[in-house]
Amino acid sequence: MSGKAIRLTEAKVKNAVPAKTDYVLGDGDGLQMRVRSNGSKLWNFNYYHPVTKKRLNMGLGTYPEITLSQARKLTIDARQLISQGTDPKEQRDNTRQQQKAASEHTLRKVAEAWFDLKKTDVTPAYAEDIWRSLTLHVFPDLGDTQVSSITAPKVIELLRPIEAKGSLETVKRLSQRLNEIMTYAVNSGLVLANPLSGIRAVFKKPKKQNMASLSPDELPELMIAISNASIKRTTRALIEWQLHTMTRPVEAATTRWADIDFEKQIWTIPAERMKKRRPHIVPLTDHGLAILEAVKPYSGHREFVFPADRNPRTHCNSQTANMALKRMGFAGRLVSHGMRSIASTVLNEHGFDPELIEVALAHVDKNEVRSAYNRADYIERRRPMMEWWSKHIDQAATGSLSVASVNPENARKVVPIR
Repeated sequence: MSGKAIRLTEAKVKNAVPAKTDYVLGDGDGLQMRVRSNGSKLWNFNYYHPVTKKRLNMGLGTYPEITLSQARKLTIDARQLISQGTDPKEQRDNTRQQQKAASEHTLRKVAEAWFDLKKTDVTPAYAEDIWRSLTLHVFPDLGDTQVSSITAPKVIELLRPIEAKGSLETVKRLSQRLNEIMTYAVNSGLVLANPLSGIRAVFKKPKKQNMASLSPDELPELMIAISNASIKRTTRALIEWQLHTMTRPVEAATTRWADIDFEKQIWTIPAERMKKRRPHIVPLTDHGLAILEAVKPYSGHREFVFPADRNPRTHCNSQTANMALKRMGFAGRLVSHGMRSIASTVLNEHGFDPELIEVALAHVDKNEVRSAYNRADYIERRRPMMEWWSKHIDQAATGSLSVASVNPENARKVVPIR
């Protein structure tokens, strides 16, 4: 390839000095040293591609990190590959890519990349639940496993103990999330196919259960229990706030003062905190506003209406109301989300427009265009319904038992939280 070349010596390599321009010292068999004008010395292997016969260069490293004898050994290895029809540069690049994948494309790191996209499409509370489940159940065993090595048997082995405990809903969610991560890996070119696509079929299916909820005639029992319960003052207000506004637990728990318009008497929940990723406007009744007045001394100077105990700068946990209901003796009978069901049942039984009830519950209107045009109209049409619901709650609480008690003239009266 290079004809007869005078072999280099260690002394010649060491004593080679830079010139105004780069120059090359040949050692034969395609091995060259390029002496740069800046003084650096680079080993280079010059060869013909075994298939295309195109002349190529392959860097072997710098001197003195790579000695003359080491450079010759690398050249011999490369020439052997060429004789076998393999391009040494392509093979080296493939090997480096595999080594990089082994360190960078672990399940944990791919999951992090997937989660960065996923969390923009779900509520913060749901995103937190997703990452917590992976951290708790998946990463300890498979987090450092190269994503290309993830197989259905490995994941099944991981999830079987969870299934054995009866946590079928957890198995279902983990299977779904791992599927999404592996699909992301496929779309990113990290693996050729998703090995977990049918994995849910090997596990028992969780039985669908409706949210535990009370019947309408049990509402007075709930209000009396709330009034007499040994719970924190803000927790009592949170439960009543969720009940009056007909919102989901996480929406109520993350209420911010900045989202309350006292003049217009509306609460605007941003899209990022809604399950359906659409902003939701709640007309506030006198009772709802009274709840806010009652908690203002405790959190009016904070960002969130219902701050967390340990870190008041953030909001309380979405499970706060639910845990309080359990301590009040409603375990198995009522979860905080079930209070929406009470409202829906009562309002439907009393003949209110089902469409307005669905809008109040923030269920997405199938006709998005109609929903967009009628949003402002729906707010005003919902006000009488929301006022009726708040008064119904107040009657069930026998007036003064509620955080928000309103006198007959509809003047808001703040009742101290006990």
